[in-house]
Amino acid sequence: MEGSLEAPVRHPIPWQDEAWYDEAALDAELRRVFDICHGCRRCFNLCDAFPILFDAIDESPNEEVGDLTTPQMASVVDACTLCDMCFMTKCPYVPPHPFDLDFPHLMLRHRAVGHRKGKTSLADRELAKMDRNGKLGTLGAGLANWATKQGNGLTRPVLEGALGIDRRAHLPPFMDVPLTNQAPAIVPAPNADGPAFGRKAAIYAGCHDNFNDGTPGLALIKVLAHSGVQVRIEHPDCCAMPKLENGDMKAVASAAERVSAAFAPLVADGWDIVPLTTSCALMLKFEWPLIEPENEGVQTLAKHTFDVSEYVVALAKAGALAEIPALPASIGVHFACHARAQNMGPKAMEMLRLIPEAKPALTERCSGHGGKWGVFRDNFDRAVKVGKPAARNLVKGDPDLIVSECPLAGPHLRQVIAANGKEPPARIGHPIEVLAKAYGF
Repeated sequence: MEGSLEAPVRHPIPWQDEAWYDEAALDAELRRVFDICHGCRRCFNLCDAFPILFDAIDESPNEEVGDLTTPQMASVVDACTLCDMCFMTKCPYVPPHPFDLDFPHLMLRHRAVGHRKGKTSLADRELAKMDRNGKLGTLGAGLANWATKQGNGLTRPVLEGALGIDRRAHLPPFMDVPLTNQAPAIVPAPNADGPAFGRKAAIYAGCHDNFNDGTPGLALIKVLAHSGVQVRIEHPDCCAMPKLENGDMKAVASAAERVSAAFAPLVADGWDIVPLTTSCALMLKFEWPLIEPENEGVQTLAKHTFDVSEYVVALAKAGALAEIPALPASIGVHFACHARAQNMGPKAMEMLRLIPEAKPALTERCSGHGGKWGVFRDNFDRAVKVGKPAARNLVKGDPDLIVSECPLAGPHLRQVIAANGKEPPARIGHPIEVLAKAYGF
């Protein structure tokens, strides 16, 4: 039986149950799921995890999943970026279907078992310490940015040799001053004549927004304040998405507890929580509640969290968004995987359609970056390969602007566009930057 008439659901992740870490049970579940995938193959063009799986089966002695070795199955896990697109857009066997197939969370389970056994690489562990890295990077931004800049023939080969970070991969530069430290000087008072006056939004600056690129945050602050929203910027801690990629479940649960506790007084006081990065929004809204299902603070925060584009569209539907001037521009819009995984529809497109004379066009393909996954030497060429369809579609028609809700996808897509032989735009920023541009900010 294929498909289900009911809406897809995801089960809580039983990471505190010892049975979840049983390697024999994990092996059996991997083979069960891989056999279902082998018989379906609907996901063949999403990422390299599925071609690797299908090729391994096709080249095995009996062309069966039972022939696969443990290293062959691990190679499938290694190619997964946890983008969630197989679960969200392709798989007809997700729960409540009796096959009960959640491929991304099975890959997460495999990584959690490996992490528990100390198999997470040094580079993965250190890169996942986002707050520490951000604080150190901003303290010495000049030196850090020089050392990590593409084309630095002195330091990038050293990084590649020591940590396996591909010398060709873009690494985000650091700001001199974190966004939260800039807040007292940059957050304007709400426009008392704005249609949203009386509303309050706490902007959750993720690590990239706080330490690497504050441009989307600055744009959102101005847009919301202009409409009358009282704004504040908060960064209580990292959402721990990079640690989720490692399978470090205890660290993710700890982050969920700390951040939800920090936001609890604001939520109780009527503040909406608006993460600047789609991955952070996904963690707060969906992953954390599955990891900490009994934590009331986590569940409450999820109900009061809104993605940037989702929040602006909601304001517009409520008549609480200031009138937008015309901006005659064609816009290529990359629908980031972690925006799609929030199951809210293409809100960036909805937001940009609010701009008179703007002509947004949507691209629904993965950029291939996959968080920190795409910067590694073992993955970079694969990341470029996966991103090529998205890059090709984004430059069709030579749009005036290209945007992505994912801050890591933007710079990566610039590289992939160049790899496709086209001239990349100077910047692929967040869609909120276009709305701010329309307002004249």
